[in-house]
Amino acid sequence: MDIKYFKLIKTIAEEGNLANSSHKLFLTQSALSHQLKELELRLGFKVFIRSRNKWELTEEGNELYKTSCEVLSSIDKGFKNIQQLQEGSNGTIKVSTECYSFYQGLPSFIQKMGILYPNITVELILEDTHQPIPKLLSKDIDIAIVTEKPNQASLENTAIFEDEIFAILHKEHPLAKRDHLNADDFASIDLIIHSFPLETVSVYQQFLKPNQILPKKITAIPLTEVALEIVKANMGITCMPKWALQTFKLSDDLVFKQIGPQGVTRTHYVVIRKTDASKKYIQEFVANYTEEFRIKTFN
Repeated sequence: MDIKYFKLIKTIAEEGNLANSSHKLFLTQSALSHQLKELELRLGFKVFIRSRNKWELTEEGNELYKTSCEVLSSIDKGFKNIQQLQEGSNGTIKVSTECYSFYQGLPSFIQKMGILYPNITVELILEDTHQPIPKLLSKDIDIAIVTEKPNQASLENTAIFEDEIFAILHKEHPLAKRDHLNADDFASIDLIIHSFPLETVSVYQQFLKPNQILPKKITAIPLTEVALEIVKANMGITCMPKWALQTFKLSDDLVFKQIGPQGVTRTHYVVIRKTDASKKYIQEFVANYTEEFRIKTFN
């Protein structure tokens, strides 16, 4: 039964006449009378009996009135719960990462968040890049995106996805014929990284540093398309995951090589403070970020 009929029955029963009911429901008395007749025809019984200028419920109508009260109360409670949930999805979230390359795809994600959750504001704090965990602990930011699980008891992390870092080089580079690159191979190359410090560069931290290898030359180029152009000119080698290049048109002159016999893999984490874990707008960010980037990475 349409909700308007529940409202109609409840209002007439409580107001006692059509005049007061029409005012409360913002309808004419004629419209109310028409709706009531329509309802009684559909139900097959009288809901009200007019007695001494007062509309009284029949026995069947009284049962329907009780049902109307329960239904409308349940609906009202549901909308109040929804409103409370929406009010909980209000807030500003400051995000930073351990590397500038991790901002790949974040602007479009933030745009989607703005559409889905207009009361949540997401800000990228670029100046805190390379030090997101200390900034998270000091409450300068609210979300840290890193590839090393933090061990602080006050923090909570969610694993998002695992990726593999590949060496990208020109097809005519002397190392292009190798099945994979060894640590020693990096000692004589020009390595192009996204940014300093080296401790934030995965291939150095996970592969070169443990093998005590430092490339002949290291150049920081924050623009991926520029780094790829330099590699295309056979003037150096860069290292990054394939997912980070999905939006770029890659030259046929570029080849991907595994780094080391086992490859260099890493897990990406979203890290928050445990004290923020119950905040609805933080939960919404983490859930949507997880869904967005798992899909982008593996599909």
